[in-house]
Amino acid sequence: MARYTGPSTKIARKFGEPIYGPDKYFEKRNYAPGQHGAARKRGKKSTDYGAQLKEKQKVKYMYGVLERQFRGTYEKASRMAGQKGENLLFLLESRLDNIVYRLGIAPTRAAARQLVLHKHITLNGEVCNIPSAHVKAGDVVAVRERSKSLEVIQNSVANATRYSWLEFDAKTLTGKFLNVPAREEIPENINEQLIVDLYSK
Repeated sequence: MARYTGPSTKIARKFGEPIYGPDKYFEKRNYAPGQHGAARKRGKKSTDYGAQLKEKQKVKYMYGVLERQFRGTYEKASRMAGQKGENLLFLLESRLDNIVYRLGIAPTRAAARQLVLHKHITLNGEVCNIPSAHVKAGDVVAVRERSKSLEVIQNSVANATRYSWLEFDAKTLTGKFLNVPAREEIPENINEQLIVDLYSK
């Protein structure tokens, strides 16, 4: 399966929540298209497996990760000490593209991925164009000098939400990953235990 690049609202309606962030079109109509869209939402039933699969798909879309990469991340989380589901979220949160998004350098994770791919971002002073690069506590993520005037970056920084596990200097467009966030600090609506149950079958 190729990476999804279609309408974000379509996916938000599929899962019944704005998984890519605030979405005025989703708020206006949060059910499937067509005259029977709302009725279909009310009458739809799901099995346990269906709920588990849906949760996994939702998280994959949310973080922009494909199946093979997601499975590899889960297996890595399984080998770590602690709870598998929380470890999975911590690994996803530690991706470079996600850190760029959380720092407010980009308005969405997809935009953050593009900035990384197009070499606008440095990791510990070196240009890094790998969105899935693992960022460790103490690592410094910054915008390249020649990219600081980009309108998308300036607009995003001006309207960004700040998080306690990150440090950011808006003047130099430099951020630091202080520590892995606590589970309750991750704002997305995710039930990671459903994903663990799915892969444990």
